[in-house]
Amino acid sequence: MIILASQSPRRAELLTQIGIEFRIVATAIDESVHPDERAADYVERVAIAKAKRVHDEFPDCPVLGSDTAVVIDHTLLGKPRDREQGIDMLLRLSGRTHEVLTGVAVVAEQVHYRLNLSRVTLRNISPQEAAAYWATGEPADKAGGYAIQGLAAVFVEHIEGSYSGIMGLPLFETMQILAAIGVQSRWRP
Repeated sequence: MIILASQSPRRAELLTQIGIEFRIVATAIDESVHPDERAADYVERVAIAKAKRVHDEFPDCPVLGSDTAVVIDHTLLGKPRDREQGIDMLLRLSGRTHEVLTGVAVVAEQVHYRLNLSRVTLRNISPQEAAAYWATGEPADKAGGYAIQGLAAVFVEHIEGSYSGIMGLPLFETMQILAAIGVQSRWRP
């Protein structure tokens, strides 16, 4: 059994998919980007901070934290603060390839960390489509202002990398860490 330091239903779904027993203990941390912070450093810092904060409360249980960032033109796009920013983010990604970085950390006796980098190409998206997508409510709490596993799947022309990483929890890297600390999936011998 591990603890997932996240309220993300996507991360919970992904852990369930691979047969990991977990419980959820969400925590709030400051997720603001520091000045001149690189995206890879940002997701590492935030993923580890989430896991450490919960591990401080439950020191006898491994705690998994994860964080995702979307990057275009060397700019980190977090979660949109409002409709205007959400539509702007999607139009900025329209017809282009961007990077999605997801860091996954497990804090047990020590900190274990892996980074996943994927590339996503979106087709051209009209302002009307971007506004209609925002109106669904789906992109409001998603890095980069879209959810690949949801309605925005129709915008995705090509991905290179990890679909689960783009969703918010790279399963390959997650299982590498969990196996290294002795956590097994329910379906694996």
